[in-house]
Amino acid sequence: MNRYHLDLYGEIKVMKLFKSIFILLFFVSSSYAEEIIKDSKIKQVTVFLKGAQINREAKFTVKPGVHEIIISGVSQFVDPRSIQVRGTNEIIILDSKFSNYYPSPEEQEISKLPKEIRLRIDGVKDSIKKTQYSIADINSELEVLNASKSIILNNGAMRGQGKVNDSIQLLKEAVEYYLERVSKLNKEINIKNRKKSEIQELQNELQARLNKYLNYSNNKGFQDKNNVPDYRITVTISTDKAITGYLDLNYIVSNAGWTAQYDLRSSAESSKINLNYKAQVYQNTGIDWENIKLSVSTNDPYKNKTKPELSPWLLGAQPFNYRQKQSSQIQDSEKRLEYNSAMESQQPQMNDVVAEERNFDYATSVQHTQVVQHMISAEFKINLPYTIKSNGEKHMVLVKNEDVDANYVYYTVPKIESAAYLVARITNLEELQLIPANATIFFDGSYMGETYINPGVMDDTLSLSLGKDPNIIVKRTFMKKKYKEKIIGNDVEKTSTYQIEILNNKSKDIQLIVQDQIPISRKEGIEVVAEEISKGELNETTGIIEWKLDVKSKDKQLLDLKYTVKHNKSEPLVVR
Repeated sequence: MNRYHLDLYGEIKVMKLFKSIFILLFFVSSSYAEEIIKDSKIKQVTVFLKGAQINREAKFTVKPGVHEIIISGVSQFVDPRSIQVRGTNEIIILDSKFSNYYPSPEEQEISKLPKEIRLRIDGVKDSIKKTQYSIADINSELEVLNASKSIILNNGAMRGQGKVNDSIQLLKEAVEYYLERVSKLNKEINIKNRKKSEIQELQNELQARLNKYLNYSNNKGFQDKNNVPDYRITVTISTDKAITGYLDLNYIVSNAGWTAQYDLRSSAESSKINLNYKAQVYQNTGIDWENIKLSVSTNDPYKNKTKPELSPWLLGAQPFNYRQKQSSQIQDSEKRLEYNSAMESQQPQMNDVVAEERNFDYATSVQHTQVVQHMISAEFKINLPYTIKSNGEKHMVLVKNEDVDANYVYYTVPKIESAAYLVARITNLEELQLIPANATIFFDGSYMGETYINPGVMDDTLSLSLGKDPNIIVKRTFMKKKYKEKIIGNDVEKTSTYQIEILNNKSKDIQLIVQDQIPISRKEGIEVVAEEISKGELNETTGIIEWKLDVKSKDKQLLDLKYTVKHNKSEPLVVR
């Protein structure tokens, strides 16, 4: 092969190599994702008991190829595992991720500053130049004055040299000249120095003002832009045509949630209780929710969703306890409701009160709320725009208002208190989609106190104490004359008798539940026998006796309670 063919062969190889590199570069450049920063808007927020789901929409315009759509300005509390993305115009969604971006410091370029700031900078710079020229002029004048003063001071006549010592007249003229001329020079020098100091102070003020303008990018909006990280969701998409479309994003954020609060309103004239179901919504996600559609859900995405599994129970080995915390949670959910009695000064009298009637005509968010039932939760969609700032403050949202059936009865425990309490018993709580929360009680328009509603307790009836009724008189009396003690061998029998009186001074019949008790024994050798309970129901385990009475208006009823305790006479016991 001659040299010509070798050169031709080499040129062909080089051309093929350049062609391959060109194709490779073209492929890389055409497939590399182009970053496009896009602002987006929050459209809807579903607030859970803990956390919230954000729905965002972003508009984009891209050319054919693979692109990264960067949704900037999202909350730093995004859960990356929860990100869901949908798109329009048949795009292919390749990937989505959550990240934070720290912008690199930008050089302070005057051209990037607002026009007003640039004009101020130019004016200050001109003023600084003028002060520099003035200081230079003063320095020149001071130089001349100081030189003149130096010449005078260094003159031989002023130092007592020459013929001036031979003539009193010459000495006198020299002294007078020195005093007059040097004093004048000193005065001019002081004036110039004072003026120079004033100009220097002005120059320093102008320089400080110039530095402030030049550092404009270190404060206000520039500071926010350069120093605060930008939290982003990046969506990689692919398309074979130029399109304009929308991305729909859903993701969970923490630092948000809601708590329930109930208002229970009732009256003596109604068999219904009005329940106001309110949600106290809060969020501190770092992003304000402005004019969004709001929903509240009873779901908790952070609660364990994995069903428990039993492991083999091997005798002789340490048993495996699956989530011991669950037992304590179950115990907590079985706590009985505790009621706060109303203060005496706030208790309404159970008498008819004639009040001025007003026609109140208004609407609440309840009229704009739709309840959506899910398999394991309920969601309240509110068709009103809401704005909730990221400040942690609670916003009260009324999500449900419903009248529930109630049965009013009176309770009395005369052993503890000689009073009868009006109690409203609410049934069918499971239909209300309630969650454990505090409830404020109002009766006949008066505040009665608070209680705690816990739907987790396996009881289909909720009892609400509404306060004392002074028109029902209850009295419990120990019958001393009927008290007996009898010794049988080493044992003693003690028989106690009580009488309970009930008087209904109301103008209508009532249902009254009376509770009392007899002692119970957990110790061998101590026996307790209920002699008389006036047809009451005795719980053998607790010793509690309950009477369910229908007491007519102005009627009086008597209940007798008699029991005997037998025990060793050497063992002291309190039996009444």
